[in-house]
Amino acid sequence: MFKLCINPKSHKGHINPELQGHFAEHLGRGIYEGLYVKEDSGIENINGMRKDVVDALKELKVPVLRWPGGCFADEYHWKDGIGPKESRKKMINTHWGGVVEDNSFGTHEFMELCDQVSCKKYVNGNLGSGTVQEMSEWVEYMTFDGVSPMADLREKNGHKAPWKVDYFGVGNENWGCGGNMPPEFYGNLYRRYQTYIRDYKQGEHINKIACGANVDDYNWTEGVMKTCFDSPAWLHGFMDGISLHYYTHPGGWENKGSATDFTEEEWYRTLGKTLFMETLISKHQAIMDKYDKEHKVGIIVDEWGTWYDCEPGTNPGFLYQQNTIRDALVAGINLNIFNKHCDRVKMANIAQMINVLQAVILTDGEKMIKTPTYHVFNMYKYHQDAELLESFIETKEIGVTEEYQVPNLTESVSLGTDGKIHATVTNLSCTEDYEVKVMVADSEVKEIAGQIVGGEMHLHNTFEEPENVVVKEFKDYNNLGNGEILIKIPASSVIHLALTL
Repeated sequence: MFKLCINPKSHKGHINPELQGHFAEHLGRGIYEGLYVKEDSGIENINGMRKDVVDALKELKVPVLRWPGGCFADEYHWKDGIGPKESRKKMINTHWGGVVEDNSFGTHEFMELCDQVSCKKYVNGNLGSGTVQEMSEWVEYMTFDGVSPMADLREKNGHKAPWKVDYFGVGNENWGCGGNMPPEFYGNLYRRYQTYIRDYKQGEHINKIACGANVDDYNWTEGVMKTCFDSPAWLHGFMDGISLHYYTHPGGWENKGSATDFTEEEWYRTLGKTLFMETLISKHQAIMDKYDKEHKVGIIVDEWGTWYDCEPGTNPGFLYQQNTIRDALVAGINLNIFNKHCDRVKMANIAQMINVLQAVILTDGEKMIKTPTYHVFNMYKYHQDAELLESFIETKEIGVTEEYQVPNLTESVSLGTDGKIHATVTNLSCTEDYEVKVMVADSEVKEIAGQIVGGEMHLHNTFEEPENVVVKEFKDYNNLGNGEILIKIPASSVIHLALTL
């Protein structure tokens, strides 16, 4: 038996809803066919946004959406995506599949989507191939309320009132696809470009996100922080956040492995590589602490998730993959890690929302299915805007090889806005169930409600069988009294307990 200890009186930090954020890039069928269809497509939509998809995203309480990239952001010129659709410029999407991008989904459409989903807006600007003027005018176009060339252009294009932009990324992956820059060079460009991301409306601040590291490139974090913090301390490097990108590739970059056909060894290797997120956050945070001791700058993990070989028969540039119970565990592990580091991690965006990489939704024409990852997010939404509670779980190391031994359990616990304690626990074993005694200090648990997502490790939803994996009621618990609960968590599963004291 293992113990999960919870101290409901010890609050460790605030869990931003944005830790459960999402990312949609102009990539494959992520936006076109996934989120956005022609109004006369025959698929039910509101102003081009798929109603079934929007309704599903609203159920998740999606807090924030990042757009338009990704690598696409640093070749995107926003003026190509405004005005009458028939007159918008067409371009070749050189990063993703070499297909024609007709720019029919642009700034107005993104804002419309976010308004329908009721989520915050995270716009990623073009630093790699764009100009300071271009970025400055985009911010003015979106947010200025008054008489100006860009505000007048926005009104001419049918939207008189300005929008609120919550986050703005100054470039993306500028160490690679965004320009192959060294950190100090990017840091100086960041200082210049961010100057013109102005807060036009009093009381509304655009959070500025600097391009952060690729995985464990600690030299990048050091170089950018040092360059940007060479300024008055109160400016905090001119930034509100710095990004971090990390994907779980079970077989490595060259041979990522199948999304659905994998062994027990590959199961544990995948989960072991996912747990590296803990190390990355801790080490990047240690560098940031040298410059930002007050934690004014957040870590923004705006690209994370599994990345496998594409599904056979699909365009390799579209990054379309299936989603199994293994992905559900990856989601639960990462979300628990983000919760536990909520003092520094202020936003995270799974890559990506629809039809790309570790998607929460897959579509095929009129059909739509929710993936196992979707259902984990649906259980974890109770952590949004909650207070992280002090907690600890006993574990043992498991696995089939010495290299990829993992703890059998991970957890995070919060006090929700509903006044209940919400505990989420993952069982990383694909073969073994575990008994866990939950111990809530100095408390009496009056009511318990449980949910579970789990099953055989290869289990996934298809368009023919869309409900192989769903959220089910979790009943395998016994309230022992005196704040103690005995639960049995099945192999390869993620559970959520809601406790009323």
